[in-house]
Amino acid sequence: MQHDDGQALPGVSYVMPVLNEVTEVRAAVGSLLEQDYQGPFEVILALGPSIDGTNELVAEMSAADPRIRAVDNPVGSTPAGLNVAIRASEHPIVVRVDAHSVLPQDYTRIAVRTLQESGADNVGGIMRAEGRTPFEKAVALAYGSRVGLGGTPHHVGGQAGPAETAYLGVFRRERLFAVGLFDEGIKRGQDWELNRRLRTTGGTVWFTPELVVTYRPRPSLRRLVRQFVATGLWRGELARRFPAGNGLRYFVPPLMVVAVALGLVAGLVGVVGALLGGPLAWALTGFAIPATYLLFVVVGALAVSRRSDPATRAWLLVVLPCIHVGWGVGFIIGFLTRTSDLTTHTGR
Repeated sequence: MQHDDGQALPGVSYVMPVLNEVTEVRAAVGSLLEQDYQGPFEVILALGPSIDGTNELVAEMSAADPRIRAVDNPVGSTPAGLNVAIRASEHPIVVRVDAHSVLPQDYTRIAVRTLQESGADNVGGIMRAEGRTPFEKAVALAYGSRVGLGGTPHHVGGQAGPAETAYLGVFRRERLFAVGLFDEGIKRGQDWELNRRLRTTGGTVWFTPELVVTYRPRPSLRRLVRQFVATGLWRGELARRFPAGNGLRYFVPPLMVVAVALGLVAGLVGVVGALLGGPLAWALTGFAIPATYLLFVVVGALAVSRRSDPATRAWLLVVLPCIHVGWGVGFIIGFLTRTSDLTTHTGR
């Protein structure tokens, strides 16, 4: 197939790291096979050491469709899987895909066109979280609001143009190799770090609101907390490693955690002071800090969930503090400790 100008459409390689995603991977791959892009393509799944039947399902899918290829990712981490798949790819454009993501039919067509028109090295769009249960719907609301994840363009939208980073990413393959692929020592935040290298070597990362990807949130509170503690850990590590490259928004959750903790300690000191009739009763005012944060959560939750069902609204009151505190605590630990020494640094 050709462009309107007569030039052949470039081939596309979809790369997807997969680990314990038996409930999501079929839909994710299906959305790739249904793309309306008319150029040649391949789907490369980097299989980690799954224990839930994922690899057996992928073997079944690849046997049924020769466009689906599986490669081993014995390390199991996301960046290692991406690198294995990219090295095995054949086409000049690499489309990074997540097993939790479902691409709309026009995604690749719009992305390739934008990549060529902008001259960028990487193009990304909006991550639109979509939940199925009240809990997942609450997580989706948090993802898509400023009160949840701070309002970056790839979560809430914005004008097309150069960006700091991009969700997933549609890359020029030669530029990935030129900057050394993903850093396998970074289990989270590896997209941001790779995009940093693309930008510092003269390249452009481009955001376009035309690209909208459906993302499936984690299905339980435990998995959500684990996700955000791990994300915070690695953001703290990256903030220490690349201090000049981090925006102010990354420091808001850890500063909030510190302020709330100090406020609670001061308040408890004030309680003791009041009971003993000593001069420390004034420290009761410390409780104003956690009270202000709780008010922020309640007002924010009500504002972004006014069209939601009661169960989703109730869950959002739990989800927001779990995201903020999990991310903030993780950031503090990651900033103060070598993340490579920690065990809670999984890539999923």
